[in-house]
Amino acid sequence: MRKGPPTQLSLPNGFQPEGIAIGSAPFAYFGSLANGDIYRASLATGRGTVISEGPGAGHPSVGLKIDRHGRLFISGGAGGDLRTVDVRTGRIEKTYAVGGSFVNDVILTPGAAWFTDSFAAQLYRLALDRHGRPGAVTTVPLGGDWQQGPDFSANGIERTPDGSALLVVNVFADGGSLMRVDPRTGAAAAVDLGGARIPNGDGLLLLGRTLYVVQQQQNAIDVFRLNSAGTRGTAITRITDPRFRIPTTAAAWGDRLYLPNARFDVEPTPDTDYDVVAVRQV
Repeated sequence: MRKGPPTQLSLPNGFQPEGIAIGSAPFAYFGSLANGDIYRASLATGRGTVISEGPGAGHPSVGLKIDRHGRLFISGGAGGDLRTVDVRTGRIEKTYAVGGSFVNDVILTPGAAWFTDSFAAQLYRLALDRHGRPGAVTTVPLGGDWQQGPDFSANGIERTPDGSALLVVNVFADGGSLMRVDPRTGAAAAVDLGGARIPNGDGLLLLGRTLYVVQQQQNAIDVFRLNSAGTRGTAITRITDPRFRIPTTAAAWGDRLYLPNARFDVEPTPDTDYDVVAVRQV
């Protein structure tokens, strides 16, 4: 009997994963909170290896995305930077020291890579030319309905289904909400989720008009159906799995979602085990 691809992948002990990126080939990339290393795993076999050494302790790799040119865009967390990595060579191409308090997540749009800062009411825009090559970084202040909490506020980021705006998790505002942000002005407006709250909202994944919101501490994925402009959403379902151990974000391949278990409920050690869980899409 032919076996399918594994539904659970092991990561190196002590790796401390947070972000995941999957491109046009069946490989997943994970960033380490411990030292910024990048690990690549085959989704066909589950086997993997570290392909890029990070900058070291204090310079984690948090959110990450990969483009069609094989370039990873990495949020540097408390290191206050953005980085790009060539996955073919593992080389860190460039580091942008933006002075951020905690650069958390990233999404790619046709003209830019956008990064959230969890401790400041601002986004970072890394310009991309028509060949996807990075240029200059600008800071876009958040306004409108945006509410900055006393500490952690912004988390995951996505695009609206029609591509006209950005979607950003705000874990502080109204007990956990989703904000639609105008990329030209930074003006934010709360998305109407029909009364639903996302207090532990972390990574976002948009597939068509279906938005997956990873609720890390709840060990769940809340699923919403958005309108095209991303101004309204209807709760569809909640995905849970007994293998979840505080997942942080998700990426898709085929009909599956892959989520790294960050295990934020335990003190990390060099021997702490980490893994990745695959579940079916809605």
